[in-house]
Amino acid sequence: MNIIALEEHFVTQEVLSAWHAIKAPWHDPGLAYHQHGEIGERLLDLGERRIADMAATGINMQVLSLTAPALHSLEREQALALQGSSNNLIAEAVKRWPQHFQGLATLATPDPQAAAAELHRSIRELGLHGAMLFGHTRGRNLDHPDNWPIFEAAQALGAPLYIHPQAPVPAVREALYSGFDDTLNAAFASFGLGWHYETGVQIVRMVLAGVFDRFPELQIVTGHWGEVVLFYLERIDSLSRFTRLQRPINEYFRRNLSVTPSGMWSERYLKWAIEVLGTERILFSSDYPYRFGSNGEARRFLETAPISAADKALIAHGNWQRLTANIGHG
Repeated sequence: MNIIALEEHFVTQEVLSAWHAIKAPWHDPGLAYHQHGEIGERLLDLGERRIADMAATGINMQVLSLTAPALHSLEREQALALQGSSNNLIAEAVKRWPQHFQGLATLATPDPQAAAAELHRSIRELGLHGAMLFGHTRGRNLDHPDNWPIFEAAQALGAPLYIHPQAPVPAVREALYSGFDDTLNAAFASFGLGWHYETGVQIVRMVLAGVFDRFPELQIVTGHWGEVVLFYLERIDSLSRFTRLQRPINEYFRRNLSVTPSGMWSERYLKWAIEVLGTERILFSSDYPYRFGSNGEARRFLETAPISAADKALIAHGNWQRLTANIGHG
């Protein structure tokens, strides 16, 4: 079974330096979790160690992406400089090991027009397979009209956008995720819960803002089995009567959204995602290196899942290949 994993991260020393130079309030609380030890070493490697790790966990191909918080919190000029170098680095890795890697472009969302142009370059010149976005840009939500050139470019190129977790804005962190010691506050606001609520809300905002009415062919992907909101879709759908959308909210989820497990190997969540979205809307990801396991657990999760062999193949690679079949390379 050929397994293609979508949410597989890297970082560069240049990006790390830029992150740590960010002043309050935009310094990301999650930085402490991916710069030290084996996770930090694995993030910096785009070569043989990563490929060996893939073999150990049972993954054939990684779709590489710059880890959170990417370039969203940087100043405009710095973000512009780093998006090109990051995407060139991905393209070099893909060119060297095409049997092991594909890539999602890094976009400088502080300048959406330039980000849209970079998406065109990344797809048509570098051969990447989409882009990864991270919610708000210093408080500007993903659905803001300033970002619509990115969505327009993605639709025109047939390029999926992966919406990845990012810490909530500082005011939300202070109101909801503080009051404990600094370590617990940071964990609570990031991987403990804050990341996932933040990302789910950003996706719902895209629907409510009419992004998918304006760009009906736009396809987005998100991890962690839908970032919480998939499990409340019936409740969220009650908002439909207060909007001027062309469709009920649940239809946008079923037409424009795909989800991945992000290394959360849960049969319960798998069954729920199939019930809500259908097998054709489920892709695969292991969230390397944060959820790295060397005992073949990624492959074993699919091999032992209580679904048909045909459905396993769709999740393992078929759905991603279909989603990117008409991407605008060349």
